[in-house]
Amino acid sequence: MITIIVAIAENGAIGYKNELLYRISADLKRFKALTTGHTVLMGRKTFLSLPKGALPNRRNVVLTRDSSIQFEGAETFTSIDSVLASVREDEQLFIIGGAEIYKQTMAIADKLEVTLVHDVPSEADAYFPEITDEWKEVNREDFNSEESPAYSFITYSR
Repeated sequence: MITIIVAIAENGAIGYKNELLYRISADLKRFKALTTGHTVLMGRKTFLSLPKGALPNRRNVVLTRDSSIQFEGAETFTSIDSVLASVREDEQLFIIGGAEIYKQTMAIADKLEVTLVHDVPSEADAYFPEITDEWKEVNREDFNSEESPAYSFITYSR
């Protein structure tokens, strides 16, 4: 099972200057709950943006064009195919970003776990690919929050 997990603003924005646009505690808790014990795949920039390096209790996989780069607590690969070849059949793979990695993996994902933030940020430089009609919404939970804009947890599958 390949799952893309992402927080998206209403205009598709996901980041600015290699940082998340929103820090919603419920979203971060959901991310941790869903990904702990599984494999997380990310690009080099996303790995470098992690405040404490490799995410604990997960197999961290970094996709980069530079095969000489190594990251503490993570495995490095230079192609999606080589990552997929390293994943056991019973292993769940979560794609956690960034924009280029999402673009490269949309066609192979089985599921999307989206936090849709009901807001449009004033600045963004990274965007999620369009979620087309091939994806069907299978679950949705809507939330209002005093700490952040309203948001929805949405699960899509093919």
